[in-house]
Amino acid sequence: MRAPAIRAIGLLSGWGRGAAAVPEDAARAAAGRAVLTLERPALDPERFRRSRRDCPLGVAAVGAMLEDAGVGPEAIAGERTALLFATAAAYAASNREFIEARGGSVYFPYTAPAALAAEVAIEFGVSGPYEILIGGAPATMRAVLRAAALLDAGVCDRALVLAVDVFEECADLFESGRGRLARPLVETAGCLWLEPGEGTLSLAHQRGGTREADSARERLGEMLACEPVAALALARESGAGGALSVQGAWRGETARLAWSQSPYPGRGVERPEERRIA
Repeated sequence: MRAPAIRAIGLLSGWGRGAAAVPEDAARAAAGRAVLTLERPALDPERFRRSRRDCPLGVAAVGAMLEDAGVGPEAIAGERTALLFATAAAYAASNREFIEARGGSVYFPYTAPAALAAEVAIEFGVSGPYEILIGGAPATMRAVLRAAALLDAGVCDRALVLAVDVFEECADLFESGRGRLARPLVETAGCLWLEPGEGTLSLAHQRGGTREADSARERLGEMLACEPVAALALARESGAGGALSVQGAWRGETARLAWSQSPYPGRGVERPEERRIA
């Protein structure tokens, strides 16, 4: 598969804005906190009156990506932009509130993960192909692979891979039902802007494997579907060039997404040894 280039990255997390806010040691920086939260962005309250935090966070992540690229929303508007959204838990809060309040104030369409992708598409005028993938880090890696396929086939000129996961509203459920997850849980919204690149992209995955120890995971904490986006942001921040890969796991599946050369334009060509960043 022809690899995509990464033109820009938007990253918002419980650590702060961008890769520079990520600590060297997540467990130490969390100081015992189980969840590091993201505040609801200060967007038009009337426009997002029916949505929970996940939708405006997704919009804000795309906005941060545009800021990183130094362009306005018109640069991604239209049918030549694809949108691929991955999440493991972003819609959990609205579902819980809807069930426990027996409807209550929750608008039923917002219990579906498609609501977030729809709000992003509406906000930025994105009308190209879109896909939604549910799961942890491997789902986001598949989203990148699918984006690469769309770009390679000429179906779109650019592809946005958006990942959002929030935990605070369901922290007790994660504590009781997800004991295998790392701590701390770090709420994150991140977006990659992908364009046709050079070299090759490959995805390897297996059931029942274990992920290798890595410094990125130690720095990030548990971000579920957002981990690959955050790890790629860390790699760019560190000045990484040449071949690199990201790894992740979800429900017994381990996966590794690898570029044969740097996905960051101007960062160098293929190297014999791969740099593993997550």
